[in-house]
Amino acid sequence: MLIEAKQTFKDFLESDEAIATNILSARLKMLEEFKIITKSKLPNNKKTNIYRLTEKGLALAPVIIELGVWSDANMRDIHPKIIEGEHIDALKNNKEEFVRNLQENYKEKSSR
Repeated sequence: MLIEAKQTFKDFLESDEAIATNILSARLKMLEEFKIITKSKLPNNKKTNIYRLTEKGLALAPVIIELGVWSDANMRDIHPKIIEGEHIDALKNNKEEFVRNLQENYKEKSSR
């Protein structure tokens, strides 16, 4: 949600992870119960649920970024297609600023 801007069940279902629908449903429900995400209807399509991070969910951004840094340092030789370029460079140069920008961009996009 935070990094790839996925918001709907279909978005998550079509991810490379190939999660089963029953597991995805259970995970989304659990995240909602823990108040990490909220669920509402799309304004132009009352049949489709949209999931958004709460402030509590956004507070996980530093942890997610640390996992990204760890992956870059420890998994690149196994998985060379891990994200490269300006994003990983910005992340390595100033994690705090990267996290702040990520959170601000998410808030801006989700408020539309």
